[in-house]
Amino acid sequence: MRRWFFHPRQPGGWGLKKKVTGEPADHALGRSRGGFGTKIQLVTDGNGRPLAAEVSAGQRHESLYAEPVLQAVRIRRRNGRIRTRPRAVAGDKGYSYARGRRYLRRRKIKAVIPTRKDQRRRPGFDKETYRQRNVVERCINWLKESRALATRFDKLAVNYLATVKLAILQLYLRKLAPNNSSDRP
Repeated sequence: MRRWFFHPRQPGGWGLKKKVTGEPADHALGRSRGGFGTKIQLVTDGNGRPLAAEVSAGQRHESLYAEPVLQAVRIRRRNGRIRTRPRAVAGDKGYSYARGRRYLRRRKIKAVIPTRKDQRRRPGFDKETYRQRNVVERCINWLKESRALATRFDKLAVNYLATVKLAILQLYLRKLAPNNSSDRP
């Protein structure tokens, strides 16, 4: 049996905690099949360059975060206009839900997402585009080589997301000015 003890003489009084803006209640930590941890939702371009990232608890479903992470993408064009939507989005079966497909259809984005076993097959599935989805997996694998991302030392989800964005920045800097061939992902 667990017991909880409160010590009023400790700083902060009777369990009063400082609120952090934008911090989820679960700190983006949760138990999934892979164990206790955090998922990183990542959007990359066709060359594997990260465009936007979000973090969620391990047990939260990926399809819940497809819209927020896609809405975070902002690419400035040469003419100064900002591009916010791609021509096509490739995702795994975890994103094959009616809500996500409706969202993509409303924004006129082609969904290259295979159907799950319990769904009716969709005609015209583009296998060639789907095979290019591995650039996201390779980018995540490169990011997870960072020890701070792989082990998650940060308690707060906002700090962990900042660590993810710092690793993305490091990836961009390495692609802009590579020192030697062993540093490239």
